[in-house]
Amino acid sequence: MKNPDPVKLSAFGQQFLDRRKFLKDTASVMGSFSLMSLLQNDGLLASEVAGQSSDKTPIRPIIDPKNPYAPRDPHFDASAKKLLIIFCAGAVSHIDTFDYKPELFKYHGMRAPGQPAVTFEGPSGNIHKPFWDFSPQGETGKMISNLLPNLGSMVDDYCFFHALHSGTSAHPTAENFMSTGFTFEGFPSIGSWVSYALGTENQELPAYVAINDPRGMPRSAKNNWGNGFLPASFQGTNFSAAEPVPNIATPDSIGSSRNKKTIDAIERMNAKHLDQFPGDTELAARIASYELAGRMQMSIPELTDIDGEPDYVLKEYGADSSNELKSAYAKNCILARRMIEKGVRCVQLFNGSDASGGNGVTNWDSHSKIHETHGMQADIMDQPTAALLADMKRRGLLADTLVVWCTEFGRMPFLQASNGSGRDHNAGAFTSFMMGAGVKKGYAHGESDEFGYKGAKDKTSVYDFNATILHLLGLDHERLSFYNNGLERRLTNVHGHVVKEVLV
Repeated sequence: MKNPDPVKLSAFGQQFLDRRKFLKDTASVMGSFSLMSLLQNDGLLASEVAGQSSDKTPIRPIIDPKNPYAPRDPHFDASAKKLLIIFCAGAVSHIDTFDYKPELFKYHGMRAPGQPAVTFEGPSGNIHKPFWDFSPQGETGKMISNLLPNLGSMVDDYCFFHALHSGTSAHPTAENFMSTGFTFEGFPSIGSWVSYALGTENQELPAYVAINDPRGMPRSAKNNWGNGFLPASFQGTNFSAAEPVPNIATPDSIGSSRNKKTIDAIERMNAKHLDQFPGDTELAARIASYELAGRMQMSIPELTDIDGEPDYVLKEYGADSSNELKSAYAKNCILARRMIEKGVRCVQLFNGSDASGGNGVTNWDSHSKIHETHGMQADIMDQPTAALLADMKRRGLLADTLVVWCTEFGRMPFLQASNGSGRDHNAGAFTSFMMGAGVKKGYAHGESDEFGYKGAKDKTSVYDFNATILHLLGLDHERLSFYNNGLERRLTNVHGHVVKEVLV
């Protein structure tokens, strides 16, 4: 049998068989590597600007599986030590609340130039001016809607983001995007990233708590506070003033002595089991959760005793309101303040639940009758939320707490043609604000266009927004990572820049 014809190399391929060329190229490459190393040591690489290091190697916190909640140092010094996120589910209309657009009055009842014929839920209607009057508030004179008089009165303390934009206009994916940085399920929430990186100061309470709206969970439910692929220890614990943590009370039939002996025996068995499987983070998380539950038997009853607050506090928050939903939400706001006071690292407070109860009824998703439905949601949210912020300011909690008020996207400047009384989803522009440690007061970053339809100046992505939150907590969003499925995963994926203009 004849040997097959030898493989014929192209002229380009033959050059790689040249020994002299190989040695020459190798010397050049090694010399380049050496030069880069010298430049980096001297801080002269082009990527190193404004005192920032080009070293973006991953930072993974060193975590003791037996004590995953131990406090850990941030990557760099920062004012904010704790995080409170107030999430208004359903998409608050920015042009009816915080983003004043005079052009909407001029074009009221008309079609806007370049207006899309069809949006998320169907054909678009005509431009509609804000459903509520705007008036200047505070020393800054910021124009705020009369829909939110209580929040508007504190405008001088806010740092607005007016040109936020999302990558999706569907509620479930948009909630995921705001909370986890990804539209898909299975990724860690921002609170999980923060507790993973920093642990918590109070070892008697969870590091991360999600407080659900009195009407139920938000559309994406536990994805908003899930741990994703992070160790299970860092998932959020969800409970509220009306629904405290279940199954932590000791039955009356079990005496304290017997209960202590049982706990001691379980601790010995757990410790022995963990010694046999030291790398099992799921087991360690389970043991840590049991131990935390034991400590919570003492701490939670006192924490959730909202009725023990002075009458003036209950009245200030609206907890004495005849509106049962407002009263229940107000008590959740008091609970959130108590947790921040006790040193809980991250608290996520939800206003609005899944839309299964009807359009604009259980949350801010006002596709029709926006004047009625947004009005109803504002009556629930405005006073208690403003009281929470004012109370935290009065108690000095804002000195080391970053507050974030946000929603998943905005609403269109025109009405829906199908009903003529509501606004459709708008992922192109929406407003959120920060307050407290590390951010400027009475400041607005970015602008939407003249109709509030899309970002026009200093546009901010959700990645940028989350990167800024981490930065304010002393965390480098490009280096805080977790190795999963062959990839270094992070909250901001491969995107995002810190919005330095908002920093103090």
